[in-house]
Amino acid sequence: MDILKFITAGSVDDGKSTLIGRLLYDTNSVLDDQLEAIQRANRKNNDGTLDLAILTDGLKAEREQGITIDVAYKYFQTAARKFIIADAPGHIQYTRNMVTGASNADLAIILVDARKGVVEQTRRHSFIVSLLALPHVLVCVNKMDMVDYDEAVFNKVKADYEKLTENLNIRHVDYIPVSALKGDNIVSSSANMPWYDGKPLLEFLETVEVQPAASTSQARFPVQWVIRPQTDELHDYRGYAGRVIGGSFQVGDRVRVLPSGFSTSINRIEFSSKDLQLAENGASVVIHLADDIDVSRGDIIVKQDEEPDASQEFEANICWMDTKPLDTNQIYLLQHHSKVTKVKVRDILYRVNMQTLEKSASDTFGLNDIGRIQFKSADPLAVDPYVDNKANGGAILIDARNNLTVAALMVTQAF
Repeated sequence: MDILKFITAGSVDDGKSTLIGRLLYDTNSVLDDQLEAIQRANRKNNDGTLDLAILTDGLKAEREQGITIDVAYKYFQTAARKFIIADAPGHIQYTRNMVTGASNADLAIILVDARKGVVEQTRRHSFIVSLLALPHVLVCVNKMDMVDYDEAVFNKVKADYEKLTENLNIRHVDYIPVSALKGDNIVSSSANMPWYDGKPLLEFLETVEVQPAASTSQARFPVQWVIRPQTDELHDYRGYAGRVIGGSFQVGDRVRVLPSGFSTSINRIEFSSKDLQLAENGASVVIHLADDIDVSRGDIIVKQDEEPDASQEFEANICWMDTKPLDTNQIYLLQHHSKVTKVKVRDILYRVNMQTLEKSASDTFGLNDIGRIQFKSADPLAVDPYVDNKANGGAILIDARNNLTVAALMVTQAF
């Protein structure tokens, strides 16, 4: 049984937590003690029904304010599929949390309040989804019960969103009119919207086809650890532990180690003390090389003739996550897999205006700002463009003074 990882995003009070709560409740995925906790919390809707949003609002501050602050993860399954849900916060100041939650998702559900239509946070979250190269977006036009289930309202939101995504890197978008509060088109089709002939939300999630990330990418193997027991029993043992993040490796493949450029071949692939002939994308294995060459934690093993350029200069889309603005005079640390190196900002190419999605010149970045920056690193980095291999094109920026993560990076090109 496969797993679908999806994130819900949208503006404040669009009903994201209620939507997830409704999914969990109507699929009988809520435990009895959780229902008792909801009843004890005494949070009810205006019509007297249970407030299902509390199922995802785990922080005390969230329960008090009725908003989502942190990314709340929930799990459920049906006979068709398992699901991991990330409920992202809607407030602008928590955009960085949304980036974190969406980075590993297969699909994004963008909620739009039928009464308000496409707003700034809709544009912001859609732009982030585009940057993160999520393969599929589902727009749920929520609160249809508040507009008398009017088809014209749904069509207006759909037209506005289609116009929004004209210049965004979003490959496929679907639309479903729903009422999370009333349960319309969540688990079963709604009699209140006979004009909608598509699938209800749950059936859509059970059947949507999402291609695995990097399933056709060139083979990459970041070395997480060099295994040298140096015991009497394993005196000559030298293995390189890590996870394949694109393509596959076979015993006998000619490979190159970056950034050094040394070439050799694979003479053994090991998993849990068993030998394998093939390690495919996503496999965590130990690779043994035919030659005794210098390989360190943070290096990347790639197939010969498929290697990326190991470069010290690159451009990246960036989402700033720190309350302190970007300091172009400061040296930051960049972490790419287990590789950590010093980097300097060469140029701020532009910052995106989230109200208009226009790109404009800027000399700094503040909290939740998004744009593109050119960097220079102290050490060569073997990176791919994020759109080609998300796992090898993403990195984080760290403030060396306090070890806080200050930005998420999606590499666009290396020089």
